[in-house]
Amino acid sequence: MAATFVNQLDDGNDPATVTTMGASGQMTTVAKAIDSNPNQVPEHAADPRAYLNEIDGDRAMTWVKTRNLSTVDKLSKDPRYSEYLADILNILQATDRIASPRYAHSGMIDNFWQDGTHVQGLWRRTTWESYRSGDPQWRTILDMDALSKAEGKTWVFRGGDCLPPANNLCLIRLSDGGKDADVVREFDVAKGEFIKDGFVLPECKQWVAWVDENTIYVTREWTPGEVTASGYAYVTKVLKRGQSLDQAVEIFRGDKKDVSARRGVLRDIDGNYVMDTSYRGLDFFNTERAFYPNGHTDTQKVILPLPTKATFDGYYKGQAIYRLKSDWTSAKGTVFQNGAIIAFDLKAALADPAHVEPLVLFMPNEHQSVKGITQTKNRLVLSILSNVSSEVRSFDFGKGGWSSFKVALPENSTLSVTSSDNESDQLFVFSNGFLEPSTLFRADAASGTVEKIRSAPERFDAEGLQVQQFFATSKDATKVPYFLVARRDVKLDGTNPTILYAYGGFGIPVLPNYSPVLGKLWLEKGGAFALANIRGGGEFGPKWHEAALKTHRRRAFDDFQAVAQDLIARKVTSTPHLGIMGGSNGGLLMGVQLTERPDLWNAVVIQVPLLDMVNFTHMSAGASWQGEYGNPDDPVEGAFLRSISPYHNVRAGVAYPEPFFETSTKDDRVGPVHARKMAALFEDMGLPVYYYENIEGGHAGAANLQEQARRYALEYTYLSQKLMDNT
Repeated sequence: MAATFVNQLDDGNDPATVTTMGASGQMTTVAKAIDSNPNQVPEHAADPRAYLNEIDGDRAMTWVKTRNLSTVDKLSKDPRYSEYLADILNILQATDRIASPRYAHSGMIDNFWQDGTHVQGLWRRTTWESYRSGDPQWRTILDMDALSKAEGKTWVFRGGDCLPPANNLCLIRLSDGGKDADVVREFDVAKGEFIKDGFVLPECKQWVAWVDENTIYVTREWTPGEVTASGYAYVTKVLKRGQSLDQAVEIFRGDKKDVSARRGVLRDIDGNYVMDTSYRGLDFFNTERAFYPNGHTDTQKVILPLPTKATFDGYYKGQAIYRLKSDWTSAKGTVFQNGAIIAFDLKAALADPAHVEPLVLFMPNEHQSVKGITQTKNRLVLSILSNVSSEVRSFDFGKGGWSSFKVALPENSTLSVTSSDNESDQLFVFSNGFLEPSTLFRADAASGTVEKIRSAPERFDAEGLQVQQFFATSKDATKVPYFLVARRDVKLDGTNPTILYAYGGFGIPVLPNYSPVLGKLWLEKGGAFALANIRGGGEFGPKWHEAALKTHRRRAFDDFQAVAQDLIARKVTSTPHLGIMGGSNGGLLMGVQLTERPDLWNAVVIQVPLLDMVNFTHMSAGASWQGEYGNPDDPVEGAFLRSISPYHNVRAGVAYPEPFFETSTKDDRVGPVHARKMAALFEDMGLPVYYYENIEGGHAGAANLQEQARRYALEYTYLSQKLMDNT
């Protein structure tokens, strides 16, 4: 497979990805007129906030900048703001933090680094011996600050794809301000420079793949409007070195009704070409994967008789690795259950697709899920969650079939396989927890040996704090787990300032992790933090996710409220001291909680959110998420979406807590329009509101460490005022 590296601060390109404490395009069509709250605007009236649909429009940006100034002015007058900002910058820019390693070619180690001097960041490289020494001597490959200055852009490094086996020619992705849309340029790693007259692709939401050193596959918007309803490309062309884009030859076309589609290349672990493949996203969760066994020019595709919810997760020793997200019965009548990881000989299956009979590598129980799958030179590695705690298992396939063992990494922690080596069996794994700073391990997936490399310094005083796991009972009697981080001697009198966080969507698990910002600005100062593992997430596999899909999403909202009520019943906190926070899909969750249960919260932080669930399919990449939320044009699903849409359920005469909306102008995935119009609606109704829109940053909400620090300082000043100052 072509080597791929990603900026360590990048959330990837999952339209709903969000990090634990804060988040992940451009309006493709103007949102249709809002069918607003009958207490506000009659159904037949023109949308009074339509001007906010124009992302960079003069009137819209004047509105944004005015609200930004107001929010910063009000919150920065609090002396804690400058204190928080200084503390956060010290944490985020600390030069003694672990430089997250990524395996490069020939045993070299890569890292992407940002600090107070390197604001946009450095892509740099060193040897393993130098990295291991603790005082690595880095060679800069690409200086993003220098590039940004030279070109007058705020370039955000999005990583790229390097051509194996040498991995010297790389297609680098550069995002202007953090957008999903990017520019692609060919780069020579050995020389540390962009290749003159090399491959260059103008800004677009696009996908590229190496075929050979003179050929790439490009999937992009070739002619204006040639994108899906979600705003993604679905036509792939072959581009030869030296050709202009208009000389590229079409090789694959999906359907305009797809979420996205593309043709690519399957390689083995050594980088050898195996065959072409194609992908069609039928919706967010259902896909059509096709294989072309006879080479690049082959147009005869084979589609295996697997469920469209099954995902292709790797090619290992000739075996195709799939993850099932629904039950499936093979031609022989074998029942493979939802959540199973299965494998079979790919070439044999393509020769006789009607008789595919896989083996099961791993079948999670009801308390487990598979977080990730990766590969080393000789091993297949699964990251597994058990009761929201991690383990890593190493698998091998030989004459006797599949065998595996558990790698001896720390128990009861969150483990993240950050990089694996294609040329050896080495893995880099981070371990951390709410109160345990990150520790980096190097593990051998073949022998099972584990070496501790280094631990990050403690960034806050955790003395006297403890982590507990509780279970709340939701409306349908489902037990919903949550973690509570608080002082051991916490007084159960309902006065503890508490932040409750959740995500609950797209099958994405939210796990315990060490957050220096949360610890320094909140836990150290006596605050408590709760993390709710509600349905819709991926903590317990596909069934936990599917339980809150579409019209069943009420379960996620009920789960969240059940956790809040459990915290109150335990007298950990009470409404005057309880605040909630979430981003992206979690921003929708916060919006629903704001409008449905304003009596439960005294602070609500709503980050890069979806809020208009009647019109979301016409906003940015929203059409791609109908598999998660449903179709607003469907009578049943549409009625449900209207009933929970925060933008359509703000009522006159209700005492709402003063919310804090945060978004980014450069967010071309969810888009800033949701947050803009919800905040404007609050203003139109005479309701107090905080609003901050970072001009850059994309769906992550910030493009560099300084922007992150400002956002955190604003959030925690707001939370401190709302939840701590009333004790």
